[in-house]
Amino acid sequence: MQARAAKAERTPQTFRMRVIVLGGAGNFGARIVRALRGDPRVDLLVAGRRLVSVRGAEDVPGVVLDTGAPDFAQQLKALSPELVIHCVGPFQGQHYAVAHAALAAGAHYLDLADGRQFIGEFAAGSTDQALRAGRVAISGASTLPALSSAVVEELRVGLTSLESIDIIIAPGQRAPRGKATLEAVFSYLGRPFPVWRKGRWTRVWGWMDLRNVRLDVGGRLAAACDVPDLDLFPARYAGIQTVRFHAALEFRAQHLTLWGLAALRRIGLPLPVARWAVSMNRWAGIFDAGAGETGGMRVDVVGNRSDGGGRVRRTWQLTAPAMDGPEIPCMAAILLARRLARGEVFRPGAFPCMGFLMLSEFGPEFSRWKITTRVEEAAA
Repeated sequence: MQARAAKAERTPQTFRMRVIVLGGAGNFGARIVRALRGDPRVDLLVAGRRLVSVRGAEDVPGVVLDTGAPDFAQQLKALSPELVIHCVGPFQGQHYAVAHAALAAGAHYLDLADGRQFIGEFAAGSTDQALRAGRVAISGASTLPALSSAVVEELRVGLTSLESIDIIIAPGQRAPRGKATLEAVFSYLGRPFPVWRKGRWTRVWGWMDLRNVRLDVGGRLAAACDVPDLDLFPARYAGIQTVRFHAALEFRAQHLTLWGLAALRRIGLPLPVARWAVSMNRWAGIFDAGAGETGGMRVDVVGNRSDGGGRVRRTWQLTAPAMDGPEIPCMAAILLARRLARGEVFRPGAFPCMGFLMLSEFGPEFSRWKITTRVEEAAA
């Protein structure tokens, strides 16, 4: 284990929470490092499989720390972390060794997981360790389910019940695409997964179930993706009939290509698409020159107003500069890290990231990156 800087001496008068960002030089980790850099309450370390610096945060000390190493838990404990932020994806197929190592080291734990099974089983797989450590462990401190659930909670105010939730993410084509993100996307390409529709579980296939959608960023084609919200929301909202999630890429050609690969995989062709992440990223880059300037997100809920106003549809839309769209998946982890650094006490245990953040808490981060949002309501 190598470090660029020695551990700072900490006394009660100068205490700062030691935060280690695993994968801190990656697409998302670097954004978290830059956001937390300079916070007087945070003693920050960038961790990776090799010693690197983060552009814009070159003064943040780095340490070599491989999450796959046999002695990872021992190395992590030796660094005396108070909070570990896990950004090393893809999370599909990962177990909870990193979370357990963080808790064994006496640290709180956050991750940016987007894996449906990983987040869905996180509480059952990590609660005992978190309770023994007296720490909080939170999975999915990212767009899903942290931001999406905060939006739903805001939209359901004044409704007696929810009938449906429909989420669409429309990333900007020019936004940086991390290898781990692409590997996660390809992991369920053409694979079946359950979705809750019309009050029962049915099945769709990854990157199929195409439909045309309209957002503030324009009309797009959208495809079904396997995300944690598809399990979490039916369990959270009693009586809900339908929960949907689709991703809407900017160019139809990309969707149709993914649809074709998904169809071939669905019929049994053993396409090693996860290994094609780098090549597919290069191919996608061909479209960058003709791409627009924005990306977006839309959340629709349908329910009945508690004041007798009848059945309504409420829609929340977000528009972000395309290059800054990847800041959004980092915001929940940044906000929670700051709260922990301020000394806020969280109930010990392991949880998916739902109910920890209100939508209003994202407001300053949205403003910082010139991200705009709006809400509308109409009869349903």
